[in-house]
Amino acid sequence: MTLNVDGIEVSARGSLNGQAPRCEHIDIPPGAEHGPLQCAECLVAGLSWTRLLACLTCGRVACSDDSPGRHAREHYRETDHPVATALEPDTTWRWCYVHERTV
Repeated sequence: MTLNVDGIEVSARGSLNGQAPRCEHIDIPPGAEHGPLQCAECLVAGLSWTRLLACLTCGRVACSDDSPGRHAREHYRETDHPVATALEPDTTWRWCYVHERTV
């Protein structure tokens, strides 16, 4: 039995490791192929990026939070597209902006 803060019984929806609630955003199928391997906003502003991410909803490519522009996060704020993936070979890393964690 799992109780919430009000003492009401609720069912546990754990992740594979049981530490955090499962993120339902990872069930959203990819909506599009990703765009060019560059952050267009960084190019316009003359910035460089550390890592590129692709939005799993629309395919937009933008720089990550460890880059000066943080344009992938801006894309999430503008569109509410919840999950981005790294554009590195052989990676399964994905970030959910809603839950602020790796999924």
